[in-house]
Amino acid sequence: MTPALSIRGLRTEFRIDKRWHAAVRDLSLDLMRDETLALVGESGCGKSVTALSVMGLVQPPYGRVARGQIILDGRELSGLPESEMEHIRGDRMAMIFQEPMTSLNPVMTVGDQVSEALRIHRNMDRKAALERARELFEEVKIPSAAQRLGEYPHQFSGGMRQRVMIAIALACDPAVLLADEPTTALDVTIQAQVLGLLADLRAKHGTAVLFITHNLGVVAQIADRVAVMYAGEVVEQGPVGAIFADPQHPYTRALFSAIPRLDAPEQSLSAIPGRVPPLDGMPPGCRFAPRCPLKRAGCEAEQVLAEVAPAHAARCHVATGVLADA
Repeated sequence: MTPALSIRGLRTEFRIDKRWHAAVRDLSLDLMRDETLALVGESGCGKSVTALSVMGLVQPPYGRVARGQIILDGRELSGLPESEMEHIRGDRMAMIFQEPMTSLNPVMTVGDQVSEALRIHRNMDRKAALERARELFEEVKIPSAAQRLGEYPHQFSGGMRQRVMIAIALACDPAVLLADEPTTALDVTIQAQVLGLLADLRAKHGTAVLFITHNLGVVAQIADRVAVMYAGEVVEQGPVGAIFADPQHPYTRALFSAIPRLDAPEQSLSAIPGRVPPLDGMPPGCRFAPRCPLKRAGCEAEQVLAEVAPAHAARCHVATGVLADA
């Protein structure tokens, strides 16, 4: 099958003190139709920058996509002028941002914000677009949909604002949906409702979903495959069952170790020492090595993403057996 979204060798850089530093380096991913791929890792690992790069929202003079291919439905997006990207964003590709209150326009009704994409990309008149917006509100389970079309974002709760964002993203039935931590600011009950809603909508529309999160519990609930990012690189990827049953990279193991267990009331909480390195202070070779308990000779050399099991790969010469007997 042809991927809905294919990323090859993506490198996204930001300028610091007149020098360019990579926030995403040599990233390659395939996202299939009717699939949810979870992109996980700590804050600052490059997850959101990856999504913004795909959407064409990293722009000079402070950021740039230095190289790589971004292919949507067989069409190369890298290097397209902004005028053409405007026709793609919101139509064949859409994004749900992390905080809806900063993404919604406070002086426009939510109905007009949902219908805007339909008027631009589907050439609907205002009446037809608002009627479709009402149907979308019902689809994302916003009660009293017709009445609420005329309300403003501040009149909605956090969970309802996120549903409005989902309605905007789905308005033109995109092939690819990028969801950037859409449940982070929500309580667990609303979070479960939003995750269930996304799963239902994916099943109905066959949308390919790139789901960005740092919550491994959410990953277990919604994802088919997982890609773990650290310091701008994918350090492990594979089917969700394989990653959860047998994580290979030390960073993935550390993330699982940091999850509190309900069956161990006397446990001591585990934490990963140190922090994600800054863009202008990346260590050579394995970027996780300064924080890794398995660090040994050879970690300062360049690491490659190598297969450790069918469809399961890790970027660690210890995990892949290169130094298994060292």
